[in-house]
Amino acid sequence: MVGKQPVLLCFRPEHIRYFLVENPRNFIKPGTATGAGLKLFLGDGLLTIDGEQHRQQRRLVQPAFHKHRVDSYATTMTRYAQETVDSWQPGTVVNMASEMQYLTLRIITKTLFDVDSIEQTRQLGRAFDAVISSGPQRSAVMGRLLPSFSARQEREREEGARVIDTFVYGLIEQRRKMNQDTGDVLSMLLAAQKNEPGSMSDKQIHDHVLTFVAAGHETAQNTLAWTMYLLSQHPHVRARLLAELQTVLNGRVPTLEDLAQLPYLEAVINEAWRFYPPAWRQARMAIEDFELDGYHIPAGTIAILSQWVVHNLSDIWGDPENFRPERWDRQSGQQIPQGAYFPFGLGPRICIGMPFAQLETKLLLATILQRYVPQLAPGARVVFQPLVTLRPRYGMPMHLDTNDTLTRALQAV
Repeated sequence: MVGKQPVLLCFRPEHIRYFLVENPRNFIKPGTATGAGLKLFLGDGLLTIDGEQHRQQRRLVQPAFHKHRVDSYATTMTRYAQETVDSWQPGTVVNMASEMQYLTLRIITKTLFDVDSIEQTRQLGRAFDAVISSGPQRSAVMGRLLPSFSARQEREREEGARVIDTFVYGLIEQRRKMNQDTGDVLSMLLAAQKNEPGSMSDKQIHDHVLTFVAAGHETAQNTLAWTMYLLSQHPHVRARLLAELQTVLNGRVPTLEDLAQLPYLEAVINEAWRFYPPAWRQARMAIEDFELDGYHIPAGTIAILSQWVVHNLSDIWGDPENFRPERWDRQSGQQIPQGAYFPFGLGPRICIGMPFAQLETKLLLATILQRYVPQLAPGARVVFQPLVTLRPRYGMPMHLDTNDTLTRALQAV
């Protein structure tokens, strides 16, 4: 019990399967009932709604994330990545966390909403930082506010939320005035509203757009920052990855067709998601009583499911403390039971944007490493901040080494 709230901590793969795969309809997100957590910020987006409403809304937007549509974004992803590295100077130090936020925000707003404004992207990045990192947060377990932050942080949070709302509602209004289908997510949402009266309100469209922008860049920026940090700490992994990139790409920008020839790149990212999952825990609340492992558990109980814990079970992973991409080798890698690895969730609520994130992180990492081999700056403080995602609390200052370092790394393989 936490106060009067019954809480169940579930950290075994079979438990993850039970809640997310085998019996998902008996469990809802706690915030959908209490107004807690993400719902305070994202409203009624796909991350926060439940039941039939979630199933209906997901069907409406699913076409935007079909494989052929996601694959069509590859050129935009690599072009923007090239523009980012073109703006860097060799030998300097950049905050890789904020650089990746800028890059992934540009990509998500362009590919899903056909918007590309550099100044607007930077403004949105600052706004999301303020909303995510500042202001009071509501406990998903207790359904009440945790202690407030400072008055300054609260003002920054409110201003950040205003900037984001202005952007989203302005985007909707602009697209309505255009009155044409551009084939992106927003066009699909507006068409659904027009063709199925009552299926979606203006606020729901706003909440879906906000959800895609927020989730679409937050997870990717963290993945890229943490992966480059892990590579800087494990030179033997970095050297093997650079050798693969050199063999397959030989300095050119990667294409969609190249990815099948880059299995170690995929393994590195999978292992980074095990170390630093995009979301580090999930919660579910029981609608009806249920039985689990011989125990009768009443309706209203909240179950906490943690990727962070399950991804580090020694009886599953053997050596979870070691960053070892080889465990993901398709031929000789270890067998991983369903429920032991769920960086994007599992079951019918698995993240709709997972294919987008998988493509984006591979293409961006391969593009960046063709030009620079980022190294953690001396004296940098690397501490993760467990908010909705695992952000680096103090950013990720990294020294931009050039191709000379890449060549030396290859010679050491």
